[in-house]
Amino acid sequence: MGDYDDSTAFMGQKGPYFYATFLRLNVIFISTGFIGLYIVFVGATPPHNCFIPDSNNLSEVWRKAIIPMEVVNGYEKESKCSRYKLDVVRNLSALGYIPGLDVNLTEIEQERCLDGWSYSKDIYQSTIVTEWDLVCDNEWKAPFASSTLFIGFLIGSLVSGLLSDRFGRKNVVFGALAVQTLSLFTQAFSPSWEVFCIVFTVVGGSSISLYLSAFVLGTEVLSKSMREIFTTLGAFLHYCIGYMILPGIAYAMREWRTLLIILSSLSVVYIPLWWFISESPRWLLSQGRVEEAEAILREAARRNRVAAPEIIFEDTELDVASPPTKKYSMIDVVRTSNTRCITLVCLFLWMAVNIGYYGLSLNTSNLSGDPHLNCFFSALTEVPAYVVSTILLRKCQRRPLLATFLLLGGGMLFVIQFIPNNLQGVAIAAEMVGKFAFTVCFTVVYIYTAEIYPTVVRSAGVGMCSSAARLGTIAAPYVIYLGSVNKYLPYIIMGSMTIVVSAGNLLLPETFRKVLPETVEQMQQFKGLCRKDPNSFQKKKGNTQSVFNEVKF
Repeated sequence: MGDYDDSTAFMGQKGPYFYATFLRLNVIFISTGFIGLYIVFVGATPPHNCFIPDSNNLSEVWRKAIIPMEVVNGYEKESKCSRYKLDVVRNLSALGYIPGLDVNLTEIEQERCLDGWSYSKDIYQSTIVTEWDLVCDNEWKAPFASSTLFIGFLIGSLVSGLLSDRFGRKNVVFGALAVQTLSLFTQAFSPSWEVFCIVFTVVGGSSISLYLSAFVLGTEVLSKSMREIFTTLGAFLHYCIGYMILPGIAYAMREWRTLLIILSSLSVVYIPLWWFISESPRWLLSQGRVEEAEAILREAARRNRVAAPEIIFEDTELDVASPPTKKYSMIDVVRTSNTRCITLVCLFLWMAVNIGYYGLSLNTSNLSGDPHLNCFFSALTEVPAYVVSTILLRKCQRRPLLATFLLLGGGMLFVIQFIPNNLQGVAIAAEMVGKFAFTVCFTVVYIYTAEIYPTVVRSAGVGMCSSAARLGTIAAPYVIYLGSVNKYLPYIIMGSMTIVVSAGNLLLPETFRKVLPETVEQMQQFKGLCRKDPNSFQKKKGNTQSVFNEVKF
């Protein structure tokens, strides 16, 4: 299959077929932007306190005093999980005693919210938190629900590649789209928190399978010049468009079940694309389905207004390549001390970047101000981040580039702690700068890792790092949950992790404008800041290559 690009060179680099395919696949990525973070609104926790039944039987002063005050993060606030014992309060109210004057409130016994909770409806009409009382003793269930989506991401990342190789790129794209739509619709009718979490795992698995399969399909169908734009600005930016549209839909629909029904119905518009998006000719050729591959290419040539040769694939091009003498597996990623050190740093690097990225994304509902605007601005910061990272990847060395933005992101997380509470706008701006930095890191780390590993274990290495990233996303909701203990604790944890991995990142080899290693022996050495690269293979001139410039699958 090494001569595929030469055999299809007659198609050219641009044309109506490539433009149409580019736009149609990118439209699909918009739906993944809806799915990734709707839990920000569906799982939000509005202000709440204990529900007081028959509160009209209490005097006005007792109705205001029945909820105890407690100190949270240095401020006195109404308790969310307890109240003064209701029977005692009713008796005191009936006798005409006044709290604070005739009665010392600290002497009255407290009790849990035995009659449930009363939730503010200023922003949300209902969420899974208000419907199933995921507060106080059950507060851990809200971040767990968020984590089930990322558990689905982990499962989908592991199986989507196998399914795509077995059944074809197009079939998995639309199969995953169908599962995503049906599971999202089903989730809207969840009778319990447990069912919601189970279905959410399916939503996550289908969503990441859709994204990855569409990504692979685009890289295999598009021309080399358009493939480069597709793998950087195309997929990322259209995901971001969906992310930016999400808060607008959530603002219009404040009830979580209705919101999920609307989001699921939006996927219906993608059904006609089945007849307008072709299967990957590369995949068909790999399966020996040469006639189908040639039929697609001839139709593409017709639409590009170019003439296809009478025979597109010569017999010599269809010969099966000789199998490699050595089989490589994931064990080879950690077999030597050099690969172990590099892999260990990369695992922590991916995990920290994903915890920071998703942690700040999920935290938008906890920021002061309107959560819908905060979510929109959080998404908006990703647009310049993708553009900037694309430009910098062409001109800058990977190691200092990644370290710079890791320090910027981690630094902003520490700065937030010292911003006075009366300057919440400044705090939000600092958090958005952090989100910008983590988004750049999110983009760079994919390219950098792929360039570090040699061809024989590149998929295994990136796959292992991707699994670590999923573990980071699963942990992210719990890092944000720690904000209920201390509002600065999530920032301290995420900032500390980022600063530490930025130092570890400097021990990785530089890959900018260096030949991609083909074997483990050609892989660069794990090193410190001042060590010179002893590997002359990486310094050959006139034969440089980058994963950023040439995406291979």
